[in-house]
Amino acid sequence: MTSAQLTAARAADPAPPDIPGPVAQRPPRSRQLAPYFLATGLFVAYSVISVSRFRQLRTMSWDLGIFEQAVRGYAGLQAPIADLKGPGAHILGDHFSPITALLAPVYRLFPSPLTLLIAQAALLALSAVPVTRAATRLLGPGRGLALGVAYGLSWGLQRAVDFDFHEICFAVPLIAFALEAVLRERWRAALGWALPLVLVKEDLGLTTAAIALVVVVRARRTSPRAVPYAIGVAVFGAVAALLTFTVLIPAFNTTGAYGYWDKIGGGGGPFDGLGTKLRTLGWLLLPLTGLLAPRSPLLLVALPTLGWRFASSESHYWDTNWHYSAVLMPVLILALADAIDIARRSARPRLRSYALHLPAAVAAASLALSTALPLARLTEADTYRKSERVVAVERLLDRIPDGATVEANIGPISRLTSRCRVFWVGRAEGVTPDFIALDNRAGWAKDPEGFAERLHPRADYAEAGAAGGFVLLKRRV
Repeated sequence: MTSAQLTAARAADPAPPDIPGPVAQRPPRSRQLAPYFLATGLFVAYSVISVSRFRQLRTMSWDLGIFEQAVRGYAGLQAPIADLKGPGAHILGDHFSPITALLAPVYRLFPSPLTLLIAQAALLALSAVPVTRAATRLLGPGRGLALGVAYGLSWGLQRAVDFDFHEICFAVPLIAFALEAVLRERWRAALGWALPLVLVKEDLGLTTAAIALVVVVRARRTSPRAVPYAIGVAVFGAVAALLTFTVLIPAFNTTGAYGYWDKIGGGGGPFDGLGTKLRTLGWLLLPLTGLLAPRSPLLLVALPTLGWRFASSESHYWDTNWHYSAVLMPVLILALADAIDIARRSARPRLRSYALHLPAAVAAASLALSTALPLARLTEADTYRKSERVVAVERLLDRIPDGATVEANIGPISRLTSRCRVFWVGRAEGVTPDFIALDNRAGWAKDPEGFAERLHPRADYAEAGAAGGFVLLKRRV
């Protein structure tokens, strides 16, 4: 090659030599296994956090109990009835998540809420494999692994791990595998991974459509034959979402309607809670992507989730708590990997240099932020201990026989749903339970027996025991 030809080649691709593109040769085996080692470590870390929270009676919501009731129904080859939502309530009439039936075989072998928590940890950790692989193919092993670490430690995944159990744990790896396939230009695989999202939750049909539209954008020049299929999947995703909202969920709901319409809109408009929404956008784009991700069309996949959250009148959808941002994590990190690959070809040296250093920076940011996030508890001795108070509460709840009907609030729920029929306190319409179990640590029930009488005026309840702020009431025959 002459010097003139060499100059022309460099001008065509001005990326410096230490920012590699996709590597054709097979990497060493240790580098091939790096995504799997990372995922294994994350699985252990996520599991410890989830299991320790359960062991210490630090359940955050009733969702773990609700999903266990549904999976318990599937495991028994029965309808997924979630009595916590109301006696006889069908879970598909609340949120459309039939994919949780995949947990039924494992739950049948290990009927415990821990089965759901460990399965969630495994699914979230699994998603690190396609994220790390895709980043490595684009940016090389060092930077690819750095983005994998940033992803595994991202605040969105940590919040999801800390939030008991939720069906979105299935969506995270599906999105990650779909976007990995997009970056590898495997269009059929990308669409195939996106399609099951319609079975995870009712809004995710729109995410299926968004992934398909990204395929249209990326494939239209190099693989035009894939475009009609992608358009078809986009239409399918949008129609599936519409039918789920308006037909499927109402068909399973006793009211004949989708119960969350009042939470979508009805607030003060898009500027309601603007400060919180902007802060959430900042948390999404700054520490995770260094503001570079918007250069990638993959970021379009985040729009449906952000759209319904910010359009909602429910303020807790706007912020960074709970599990709502978990599905955005693979989108952001893979959009960043794609954006870095784009930026390395920029004619601007500063942009190329910024892209060069960004993987290490976002990994360092995620590691630093983890000191104030759930994974920091891995370094605390109390994480691995069960207090005497918890042991006393467990003994108290063990007095409830298997198969009993119980009305309970958040504290006792997850310890009972695997062996009892459990109702949410105040929502046992038409059922007079055998027991009422209350977490009364805050002292909100000044007179537990009087509270039970108000709930069930025709029944007679007496205190059967108390421990660690929990109270157990038993119905007199």
